Amino acid sequence: MYDELYEAWKKEKENVEIQGLPKNFYAKIADYVKKIREERRMLDEKTTKAKLLKREFKNVNNMAKELFQLRYKKLREKSLAGETVPREVLTEEEEKLHGEILPLAEAYQTFLKDILHGRLSHIEKEEKPKKILLRFVQEIPAIVGSDMKTYGPFEPEDIATLPSENARILIKQGVAVEVEAK
Repeated sequence: MYDELYEAWKKEKENVEIQGLPKNFYAKIADYVKKIREERRMLDEKTTKAKLLKREFKNVNNMAKELFQLRYKKLREKSLAGETVPREVLTEEEEKLHGEILPLAEAYQTFLKDILHGRLSHIEKEEKPKKILLRFVQEIPAIVGSDMKTYGPFEPEDIATLPSENARILIKQGVAVEVEAK
């Protein structure tokens, strides 16, 4: 995985256009970093292997950060210029994030045009839902939500609405999945 990350980082630095990455690239990097961390925890820090793993971790961390920053900068600049980004060069995560950059870039362009036409448009921020509908995939005990109310306990396949802060954590932990209400 180190070589794959290095090649992706190198290509991204050397090219003006966004370079293609496998759809699961960031998931593979996350697994790789997790593996290095776990292996480092098991070793005595004074051993040669531990020192090499520490150096590898630092290199991976630096390359991943720079790769991400380069790609984000290119995406942002293309979005602000009104250019389209080919979906096939983006990872799954980048596609979702790009979907959020585009409306923001368009809003800024509209705002600028209005100012240049001598009018000030009113900007209203769209509020995010305060609660999220979830389907539980694992059994969990009752929890106290961010609104200080008790939720649960939950069994697999239970459906519930929880505060977004708690829902995001449960989704990230793989305990529940978001249900799209129509």
